[in-house]
Amino acid sequence: MSELVEIVDSLENKVSKLLHRIGQLQQAKIALEEELLEVQKNHNSAKNSLLVWEEKYNSLKTASAMLGGNTNKTEAKLKINTLIRDLDHCIAQLSE
Repeated sequence: MSELVEIVDSLENKVSKLLHRIGQLQQAKIALEEELLEVQKNHNSAKNSLLVWEEKYNSLKTASAMLGGNTNKTEAKLKINTLIRDLDHCIAQLSE
């Protein structure tokens, strides 16, 4: 009978250890999920920042070409033509 008690005590001890380990793993999972959210937020922020800087860079390239820079003159002309077409389209819609 004492052997049976020892087996039950051993099982209780093992179950207790497993429950404790499950708790630790759940806490680690929560911490990793929070870290993942933070990394995703930082990634999105960096991505948005990159888009802003690319837009600024393209604007500077266009401005440089308009100021007489030898590079990107055709690109500046194409950009101006696109802007004029957009304006014409807006004027056409307003006149309807």
